[in-house]
Amino acid sequence: MVRMTPFRIEIPQADVDDLRERLARTRWAGQLPGDQWSRGVPVEHLRELAEYWRTGYDWRAREAELNAFPQFTTEIDGLRVHLLHVRSANPDALPLILTHGWPNTFVEFVRVIPELLADFHVVVPSVPGFGFSQAPEAGFSVNKVARMWAELMRRLGYDRYGTQGGDFGAYVAPEVAVVDPEHVVGVHIDGGLGFPTEADVADMTANEKAEYEVIMGWAGAGVDHHALLRAAPQTMAYGWHDSPAAALAWHAQKFHDFFDVVDRDLFLTNLSVYWFTGTFGTSSWPMYDTTHTTWPQGQARVPSGVYGGGPALFRRLADKHNTIVHWPEGNPGGHFVAMEEPVAHAADIKAFFGKVLA
Repeated sequence: MVRMTPFRIEIPQADVDDLRERLARTRWAGQLPGDQWSRGVPVEHLRELAEYWRTGYDWRAREAELNAFPQFTTEIDGLRVHLLHVRSANPDALPLILTHGWPNTFVEFVRVIPELLADFHVVVPSVPGFGFSQAPEAGFSVNKVARMWAELMRRLGYDRYGTQGGDFGAYVAPEVAVVDPEHVVGVHIDGGLGFPTEADVADMTANEKAEYEVIMGWAGAGVDHHALLRAAPQTMAYGWHDSPAAALAWHAQKFHDFFDVVDRDLFLTNLSVYWFTGTFGTSSWPMYDTTHTTWPQGQARVPSGVYGGGPALFRRLADKHNTIVHWPEGNPGGHFVAMEEPVAHAADIKAFFGKVLA
């Protein structure tokens, strides 16, 4: 047996005080011309959010909430991995490993975990380089994360389990099935399967091409963090690591780009984990270790399901490389649905695995 070391989050008070002092000393930029978010995060919006982070947000209360989940660390492939492992009271529950996205942490799932526990033993690891997990060396990959997760589930004693994720987790979840198909029973992701690329245009109908143009207009909106973090992650990390206002602005921008409306305290808890662990730069490896933007790759070894399936074009393309058994439409929520709609998200995960295990 490989040891699982119990873990608790215990941020020194000096670090909490330092955060508040830095926020109080923020040198605010002036508001540029333009309407609302046309030039980025509006100054008034950010000042209000920063003041709440400094004077209204209670880190110690949020820290206690996080510590209510059983947490551990273990070493896999030379890296310390942090994880939540919350067992169901139901002995027949299916083990389920959830992989968070970027710029998120394990905090992404804290509100959905209680909704899953009647049916699942829940495992939520922190991706290497994020939060309390050790940062990887250059050349790390989605495949390496997937192999680590398969090893983690083996160590926990689970020989039959499901995988789930959104955003970056939507890349990892199918890959776990690729590397461990003998033990994975199903893959559920929030969305992204069947997303069209230029290579698909030649085979599109006229209606699909029109649909594709609309999709690409949406996909190109906002700040291209992939390009930015491929080019100069070290340069950007200085500001995020030194200035909480800069870090706050970056996360506010990205959640706005993703059209997410997330509870303010939950948003700040996720950001605070980045701040206290100093992982703004190390969490960017999925971008800076790539050469171009891609979309989640499917797999046909085990059944797949999605929370938000997308239009008919997506489904046609997804069916090429996946065994799709769950493709609902009209589910509520945006990009990080586990944070926005935990009840609906959990219900959809249960519905998918109910079909798989029937």
